[in-house]
Amino acid sequence: MRALLATEFYKLIKQSRTYYALAAIFVIEGVVLFSAYYQGAGIIDIVLSNLKDTFYFEGNLLNGNLVTYFILNSLWFHVPLILIIIMSGLLTTEYKDKTLQTVMMQPVKKWQYILSKYIVAIVFTTCVVFVLALTSFLLSYALFGKGDLIVYVNGLTFFEHDDALLRLVYAFIVGAVSMVFFSVVSVTLAVIFKEAMKTWIIAAFFLILSNILLKVDFGSELLNKLLYVKLNDTWQYFFTFEIPWSTIYTNVALLIAYTLITIGVGVYVFQKKDIG
Repeated sequence: MRALLATEFYKLIKQSRTYYALAAIFVIEGVVLFSAYYQGAGIIDIVLSNLKDTFYFEGNLLNGNLVTYFILNSLWFHVPLILIIIMSGLLTTEYKDKTLQTVMMQPVKKWQYILSKYIVAIVFTTCVVFVLALTSFLLSYALFGKGDLIVYVNGLTFFEHDDALLRLVYAFIVGAVSMVFFSVVSVTLAVIFKEAMKTWIIAAFFLILSNILLKVDFGSELLNKLLYVKLNDTWQYFFTFEIPWSTIYTNVALLIAYTLITIGVGVYVFQKKDIG
């Protein structure tokens, strides 16, 4: 298993699309920083235009915490979409290049082989979110300094700097769990559909549908709590005035369960499916 993991990491590192995709993530981060630097003050003025007639605001509201929060919101769509492309390529490339048949001729168990890809997907996704978080904090604080965080989640809420920093860190951690789920889904879809284009289209549709269904009321309290589409915004709960820790713990546990089930389905299908 160690040899398989080492090989999978090596192949991931050698793929040029890995670096293009990573560059795309950090270009998005750069665009957010650039936009905040040149237009952020105007956006803040628009958001608070009515409140400024009633309240007096002291300090710089356009600060590193707010900009980091803007970057955090790339976890809704941009980051998972790019991760889907990278992670599904772990398998679709081997189907396309016909290298999978050669690998299966070696004394390698199919379940170990596909499981190694899932493990690599999980580790790589976690690392990407960690690096995104780290660079977000470092660059945002360097360019905009520290300050209180203002967010609009079910109403306008203010958090002092130390509290905001902790909430942002927790949000990135829980957001990583959601990103891992989408990465694992993309690998499973690659197992099922084999072709890169089909996998990308269906995986992107899955992501879009997940975001759409997030706001749908399914008419059942149980479904609204248990369906995976209701779990992917859990990282946003850290920006309510009182953090609902019990809900967050439950949602994270459910997301992990969905991730493990998706891995189980992928391993089972890969074992049963004809490689050719």
